[in-house]
Amino acid sequence: MKYAVAKIQGKQYKLEEGQIIVVDKVSKEINPQVLLFVNEDKVSIGTPTVKSCEIKFKKLDDKKEKKIYVRKYKAKSRYRKKIGFRAQKSQLLVEKIS
Repeated sequence: MKYAVAKIQGKQYKLEEGQIIVVDKVSKEINPQVLLFVNEDKVSIGTPTVKSCEIKFKKLDDKKEKKIYVRKYKAKSRYRKKIGFRAQKSQLLVEKIS
């Protein structure tokens, strides 16, 4: 079994070939920091990153998440406010780990 643990935009993901992951919206250039690489019985642990491991991604789609509503209220002053927010996400396909 071949997999890697990589840091993308400050969050860590366990990645395998052919896997689809959802991350915060990214541009075309994705530079993950590989922290751990496992290939069958060989384990490479980075100090802090594994230099010899490279991960190739293919960007599939950009989507928005479900809307989150935030409400503000102050008692006895007739102040009410409702704000909506939708986070933008990208779907990535892990093509190759080498």
